[in-house]
Amino acid sequence: MKNILKYTLASVVAMSLSNCTGDFEDINTNPNGISQESLTQQNNHIGSRFSPMFSNVIRVEPAWNYQLQQNLNADIFSGYMTSPTPFAGNINNQTYSLVNGWNGFIWSDAYDANDGNGVMPYAREITQQVEISGDPNGIKFIFLSNIIKVMAMHRISDVFGPIRYSKFNDYDTTGQYDSQEEAYNAFFADLSEAIDGLEPFIEDAQFTAFDQSSLGGDIGQWRAFANTLRLRLAIRVSKVNPTLAQTQGELALSSNAGLLESQDMLVDMGGFVHPVLTISQVWGDIAMSAEMESILTGFKDNRISTLFNAALDPSLGAYKGIRQGIEIEAKSEYGSHSPIGSAVSGSNKIWMTAAEVAFLKAEAALRGWAGAGDAKANYEAGVRASFAQFGASGVDAYLADTTSTPANFVDALNPDNNIAYNSDVKIAYNEAGSKEEQLEQIITQKWIAMFPDGQEAWSEFRRTGYPRLFPVVVNNSGGTIDSDIQIRRINFVDVEKNTNGANVDAAVGMLKGPDTGGTRLWWDTGASNF
Repeated sequence: MKNILKYTLASVVAMSLSNCTGDFEDINTNPNGISQESLTQQNNHIGSRFSPMFSNVIRVEPAWNYQLQQNLNADIFSGYMTSPTPFAGNINNQTYSLVNGWNGFIWSDAYDANDGNGVMPYAREITQQVEISGDPNGIKFIFLSNIIKVMAMHRISDVFGPIRYSKFNDYDTTGQYDSQEEAYNAFFADLSEAIDGLEPFIEDAQFTAFDQSSLGGDIGQWRAFANTLRLRLAIRVSKVNPTLAQTQGELALSSNAGLLESQDMLVDMGGFVHPVLTISQVWGDIAMSAEMESILTGFKDNRISTLFNAALDPSLGAYKGIRQGIEIEAKSEYGSHSPIGSAVSGSNKIWMTAAEVAFLKAEAALRGWAGAGDAKANYEAGVRASFAQFGASGVDAYLADTTSTPANFVDALNPDNNIAYNSDVKIAYNEAGSKEEQLEQIITQKWIAMFPDGQEAWSEFRRTGYPRLFPVVVNNSGGTIDSDIQIRRINFVDVEKNTNGANVDAAVGMLKGPDTGGTRLWWDTGASNF
């Protein structure tokens, strides 16, 4: 902390000296300008740092950045989407030849590698500005930035495992990594501190001017979001550390902060269209996956017409997906399959939905956590919330369906890619089923509901094994990723290896295996769910 203050104060002094010029008075009395005093009074010196934080958790502009940050990795690995484009001669992420140049954007959007927009540096600057101001009420901005920071950085950890987090703000240790277990403990600590620390500020409206989310600067709602995020992360660690998971989960379920049970957490995209819409409908680089076709058509799910458009070639059928990791020679082969639909056509990007919250509570109830309620009631509430979110009809009949199961996948062009869906999971909640059977129902519906956030969907697949995703046909990993076990993480990025090598080497030692896509994360145990 002393180093942070030292460097920041030095910068302030330097700026002050540079302003001691002959035109100082003219500059500082400019009727069209804003004085530093005015900026400080309005908290703009702090609040301006929130915009790049909001922007880079899921970065939407330019669209190609999102394509590399999430679309050509997690969105595909989750089973949501598949690209008809054979990038690099079909030797790319889809066929498990991980492209370091692509995947580096996942890291840089968090850590400010090139363009000054990273999440972590701006969170640090907010802390510095609050400390320099000396205003005790400014601590609320630190709590709020820490909530956004956890939202961003648990996603980064769920890609790579160990990350730079708890030691980042000290310049002497900023390059050092936490193990994923250490990072998660720090996430829980930051969320708990924010939830408790924001309580005295519930009526405070100073964040309203800087809040780009649907919460509108409402501190009470930000406490609820932080508390719901705590429940998400508690569920994430439920297999690797059941005691920690239940403790944190029950804290979330009993907190006076509440949960976002009737409101989605959305972030304004600043007038930009969702990048998936551009990538799919304009560039033709992403389309419906085979798993989405199998599950949605098999379930006769009315959400399909919102999540996807009909195939561009009617001869393929109404909706047609592409299996990940197949032989593709040219985009034209599979380019007429179903593009992404109107689900991503709004003006906001989704951070969390009320549907996800219901499914979190359903699993918590299945695991016996106090305050979670009834698993079936929560499951059905999640499905209803998802149907409402996507404007789909027929939810009552859907929830009563005891017979429909996912369909087998038939490739429209190459029968070698055909594959049977390896489960007869059904829609109507089966309270008489085993916990494993009930969990498969919960996660399968949660997976549909979280679309288009492939990052969360991929994490939940790795944690639980649900829904059942098809293995790739072409595996170019050189044996580092098992086709049946599928990809578990992404290796550390080149920019870190080249500039922070010793700390990367230490981080590799925190993994369960080598720095490859086949090594499981800390919470990805590979063991039974119960």
